[in-house]
Amino acid sequence: MHLIENKHWRAFHHPQPDYPLHIVILPKGSLTNLLDAPDGEEDFYVDLFQLVRTLIYDFRLGERGYRLITNGGPNQTIPQWHWHLVSDHPGDTDA
Repeated sequence: MHLIENKHWRAFHHPQPDYPLHIVILPKGSLTNLLDAPDGEEDFYVDLFQLVRTLIYDFRLGERGYRLITNGGPNQTIPQWHWHLVSDHPGDTDA
């Protein structure tokens, strides 16, 4: 079940979380890693950061703390570029 999505991205709770709050953010298209990210498509990146900002606000992470992580190379465990929004605090929303 998606928490939020927009034209380019979707976010959902990680199925096997490593943190009290662990959200995965995936592009809607198939991109193997950051090096495959599109050039010259500003709305793709604007959509990403607007989605992340909405999640930070919805889960009240600004005052609690969070990390936004993307992995690459041998640290990337699946062949799909994605981000993790994580926090040691579960957040205060029903999202």
